[in-house]
Amino acid sequence: MKDKIIIDLGQLMDEIFQATENFGNAFKEGFRKHGEGHPFFKWDENVDYYPAYSYPPANVYMTEEKSLVFEFALAGFDEKHINLEFRGDYMVLSAKVDEVRRASAGVKFFKHRLRFKDIAEQRYFAPADKFDREKVVATYKNGVLTVSIPPKDSVSSQEGIKINIVSEEE
Repeated sequence: MKDKIIIDLGQLMDEIFQATENFGNAFKEGFRKHGEGHPFFKWDENVDYYPAYSYPPANVYMTEEKSLVFEFALAGFDEKHINLEFRGDYMVLSAKVDEVRRASAGVKFFKHRLRFKDIAEQRYFAPADKFDREKVVATYKNGVLTVSIPPKDSVSSQEGIKINIVSEEE
């Protein structure tokens, strides 16, 4: 009996159900009912609203003036190899690693934490009707690319088209 591993299946299932319940409660707390004086969704700065991209590290935030700001840690990249453009409602970031930064096959690393790799087209939501793309400021200093997109002075809204309802009488 000493060599056998005993698993308490009941305790394991209790832990799984407790974790599921905790997740459900946390999700429900994030949403508020309309009309209670609370916003529809409770903002949490610890939540990653852009979880798809872990490289390069980035900060995305909004200033008091409602400018949308992106900060990308691009140490080791040459600014002439960094491409930023708008496509539709998205800002697209891509970058190529300089050949000098690429690791050669014969190198043996003692520690390899700085991995330089190309950045494929990463899309970040910046709606054209809310932000002024003509006034974007992008600065690259000390390996950090900061992109600030100011809000539009007036948000354009599309006028609806009135549909006349006629009654059919015989």
